[in-house]
Amino acid sequence: MAQQQPSTAPNLKNSSNTLKPAVQKENTLLNLGFNILLPIMVLNKGQKYFGEYLQPYFENVAVGILIIAIIFPVAYFIYDYFKRSKYNLFSILGLISVLLTGGIGILEIPTEWFAVKEAAIPLLLGIAVVVSLKTPWPLIRTLLYNPEILDVDKVHIALQAHDSESAFEKLLTKCTWLLAFSFLLSGILNYGLARWIVVSPSGTDAFNSEVSKMMAWSWPVIVIPSMAIMMVTLWMLLGGIKKMTGLELDDVLHGAPPKVTDETSSENAGG
Repeated sequence: MAQQQPSTAPNLKNSSNTLKPAVQKENTLLNLGFNILLPIMVLNKGQKYFGEYLQPYFENVAVGILIIAIIFPVAYFIYDYFKRSKYNLFSILGLISVLLTGGIGILEIPTEWFAVKEAAIPLLLGIAVVVSLKTPWPLIRTLLYNPEILDVDKVHIALQAHDSESAFEKLLTKCTWLLAFSFLLSGILNYGLARWIVVSPSGTDAFNSEVSKMMAWSWPVIVIPSMAIMMVTLWMLLGGIKKMTGLELDDVLHGAPPKVTDETSSENAGG
């Protein structure tokens, strides 16, 4: 019994943390609507819906339509931040990507730079993930091994108890490289898709239409393979945790209900 006492303090700490108000979950429908569906609709049908209203204010109506399209993801980013008081790396990169797309169209920068931009963001993120291994704040702990997904305190205590901390760090390194590969794949697919679809001069109706087509195709062609690799990485991480600590999936997932044992059942019955 005395050997179990060190683990009770973190458990009390965790239980007290659960009393704090949880961060609101992001509204998936609003996310998809404002970041993908509405911009696609505006870029495709903007000339029909807004053309006559924009003509007095824009020499090139296509530029005005592009501005309207990028307003939606920008507005959502601001709304979501103030509503949840939280932002993440991906939302920031998404906002930067949208603003760069708008800049390319508004400033009529050569279309080739759109493909470069599409490839550069995931590639830079992949490089950042690998480089962060050499820092005290590896991004793998932000993207996958973080308190919103896993009960990292419980895992850390179990790793110490099984003397598996060194092996776990090696596992995190392997997961980091796999995660970086997913961003590399995303960058390559982004570039190829952009070069194939977006070919018209920037700042034109055709450019806007092609950007909307690119956004629509990016989900099946880019997002699904990248997410599949990330899920494999998470599964590898969870499998390693189970092997090194003996903790089951329900034990480590954040917010998972505690298992009811015979001991706790008898205590509850006695209470």
